[in-house]
Amino acid sequence: MYRTVTCGELRLADVNKTVTLAGWVQRIRKMGAMTFVDLRDRYGITQLAFQEVAGNEQSKALLEQANKLGREYVLQVTGVVKERYSKNAQLPTGDIEIEVESINVLNPAAVPPFTIEDETDGGDDIRMKYRYLDLRRSCVRKNLELRHKMAFEVRRYLDEQGFLEVETPVLVNSTPEGARDFIVPSRMNPGQFYALPQSPQILKQLLMVSGFDRYFQIVKCFRDEDLRADRQPEFTQIDCEMSFVEQEDILNMFEGMSRHLFKVIKGIDLPKLPRMTWADAMKYYGSDKPDTRFDMRFVELMDVLKGYGFSVFDNAAYIGGICAKGAAHYTRKQIDQLTEFVKRPQVGAKGLVYARVEADGTVKSSVDKFYSPQVLEKLKEAMQAEAGDLILILSGDDANKTRKQLSELRLEMGSQLGLRDKNKYSCLWVVDFPMYEWSDEEQRLMAMHHPFTSPKPEDIPLLDTNPAAVRANAYDMVINGVEVGGGSIRIHDAKLQEKVFEILGFTPEQAQQKFGFLMNAFKYGAPPHGGLAYGLDRFVSLFAGLDSIRDCIAFPKNNQGKDMMLGAPGPVDQIQLDELQIKFVPQKQ
Repeated sequence: MYRTVTCGELRLADVNKTVTLAGWVQRIRKMGAMTFVDLRDRYGITQLAFQEVAGNEQSKALLEQANKLGREYVLQVTGVVKERYSKNAQLPTGDIEIEVESINVLNPAAVPPFTIEDETDGGDDIRMKYRYLDLRRSCVRKNLELRHKMAFEVRRYLDEQGFLEVETPVLVNSTPEGARDFIVPSRMNPGQFYALPQSPQILKQLLMVSGFDRYFQIVKCFRDEDLRADRQPEFTQIDCEMSFVEQEDILNMFEGMSRHLFKVIKGIDLPKLPRMTWADAMKYYGSDKPDTRFDMRFVELMDVLKGYGFSVFDNAAYIGGICAKGAAHYTRKQIDQLTEFVKRPQVGAKGLVYARVEADGTVKSSVDKFYSPQVLEKLKEAMQAEAGDLILILSGDDANKTRKQLSELRLEMGSQLGLRDKNKYSCLWVVDFPMYEWSDEEQRLMAMHHPFTSPKPEDIPLLDTNPAAVRANAYDMVINGVEVGGGSIRIHDAKLQEKVFEILGFTPEQAQQKFGFLMNAFKYGAPPHGGLAYGLDRFVSLFAGLDSIRDCIAFPKNNQGKDMMLGAPGPVDQIQLDELQIKFVPQKQ
């Protein structure tokens, strides 16, 4: 064997044992007649000691060998475990060191392009280009160890609940709705294409028709969409489906799974999750994934501030404010910075109005000339503001748009005031989503989730009279302002499914062409069913306290969807294009 122990397991109880270790050189410290080498593997770091002893040629040769080593050399060493004179409390192995008796350089290494340390000097691009080196850093490795542990516990929980793990195909057909598909040409069927699955949605519904009443899969999914911190072109879902269930059954089952993960992984006893309707989430937080680690809920101020000659408010369709507790100390410069923040294109507001509640309880605002002290007192009461608080107000001619702008401001204030602690977790279910949303681009109603989502039973009559008002039997789990998972009760009645396709603008022929296999399957006895999918990457990143899911994926893509290490995507040989009967036509400039 190359090693008898790892670099993370030796302790004082092992003193005087002869051991063999293998790993990478983390760092070298030369101190005259002594040299210390930190040897690293996946399990930890062990210090190797080399000291020249007068008259001992072997010790001199070993020291010379050690002094020629470089960072990231791959070594095999044999030696005796000794108690360290100068202990390192920061290392689990910090009480011991290895007095080396033999050293074997298994592989020398070029100088790495960045330091293999938790606090590295490598930027994102160079670390992604040399990701195999970046993965040697303990902080990155711990993220993948956490990911493994969470996936293992998910499987354990679902297995104990009677779920079967079933694999579904990666090459499927392209379907409308949702994000863009990644398409794959078929050599054996020229001119025809597979698609990579955005999710196994239809397939897991077919498994319910097949009688597999509890299915799950930890599965790769693919969406060709613009990227951000919590989005990658390929990502991993914990995909689940159940038969003969209602919404309450699913929420209880997977709230239980989340509770299991919090307890086993984080040592946290998760309380029963509160539920918030989509309408309330939008009204009070301007987001369907509200961060409830802090309050600062919206207060609508139309009745308080409209009609006093301030045209910005008088002409607004919506006026809303937030109360930042204890932030009245903000300087004019800080307020100006907040104003610039809301004016950024990503937010899109035209300006910001503020009011301070002074120590004596009086209110001073940026629009004092339009409002009397009595009106400003009403503002304070409406906002439930107290001495030392700062009130921030936005308005606009589109209520939904303004709420979203106010949501961005709320999150920014939460960050500035230290209210978004990564070690604090606030979880909830958001329920009763709209069934449809209007698309200005396509000038039609689109499914907010997907075409197979069931409407709430009491709203089914509205499909004929006012489909835009129909609520879906859909739900999302939100943790710290991140949508970690979501799903719905599915349509299992063929006639209702046909009606939904009709509202979405599919002709019977188009529906049959795209989804005929599912609609035909329903004719053979489809059970009531529903499910959800968690984003494993997002769940892991929350538990790890990361700002991006990229840091918990072994080989991620950058923000342009490129793999800097593999050079993907990239060109292919012309012979491959010819086999596929594909011709590349450059775009006109």
